[in-house]
Amino acid sequence: MRPANIVTAVADILAGVAISGFLGSEVSSYLDHLLPVICMCLATMGLYGGGVVFNDVMDAELDKKERPERPIPSGVISLTEAIVLGSYLLLVGVLAAFTVGRITGYFALGIAVSALVYDKWGKHLSWGPVNMGLCRGLNLLMGISMVESALNQYWWIGLIPVVYIAAVTAISRGEVHGGNKRILNISAFCYALVYGTILVLAAINGHMLIAAPFVILFAFMINLPLVRAMKEPSGSNIGKAVKGGIIALVAMNAAWVAAFSTLPHALLVLILLPLSLLLARAFAVT
Repeated sequence: MRPANIVTAVADILAGVAISGFLGSEVSSYLDHLLPVICMCLATMGLYGGGVVFNDVMDAELDKKERPERPIPSGVISLTEAIVLGSYLLLVGVLAAFTVGRITGYFALGIAVSALVYDKWGKHLSWGPVNMGLCRGLNLLMGISMVESALNQYWWIGLIPVVYIAAVTAISRGEVHGGNKRILNISAFCYALVYGTILVLAAINGHMLIAAPFVILFAFMINLPLVRAMKEPSGSNIGKAVKGGIIALVAMNAAWVAAFSTLPHALLVLILLPLSLLLARAFAVT
């Protein structure tokens, strides 16, 4: 299920909630809206967890050769058990989203379909990175969609995670056999486009000073392993660049929150970063 990654998916939702202004500014408003936010977090946990479980299901034969330590080829869990688990997680994710609203439910369905398409076909084709990015973009939009007017205004922000995750996914294709420097250079440009966009929106909202430290942290986390991979695109360095890109999603989402909301809200999201890093030590990320 990639627990460390699931934490980053929860951060997507919290960023979307902040962008939408769903919680408002009053303490009483927090209490009134707490249950829907919890349901949305449960939804993204099910959708992401189910998606990666089916990723391992689809790759079971390939992993016997390339990654025999994975749960299915190593015999820790059977293929049938994995299919049941993945199906249950996706179902919980979709149902939890529909308890919040019809639009959020439709986004959940879109995420589930996009994840399965990627697992079965996308990862093997040229448009696979965009397919993977679409899952993240829809996840952020699912959080924003809790306020329909905000979705109408900020729908285009969903394109930013698409660009970012497409870049990370493109890098990951060199994890086993080594990377391509051209892909790494393109990914570096995509990264700059992402944190540049966050800074621009922060400036427009008058939150530049609040958002800047979070953007700097995000840029540091993704660029440090990327530069190392660009100097030596070995499978090991590529894996570290991919892992850094995924874990840094928490910092990116905290930056989104800082650009649209308050410093305390952004810090609450950033608290998820140590948890994700801790889980990344115990469980696979890529």
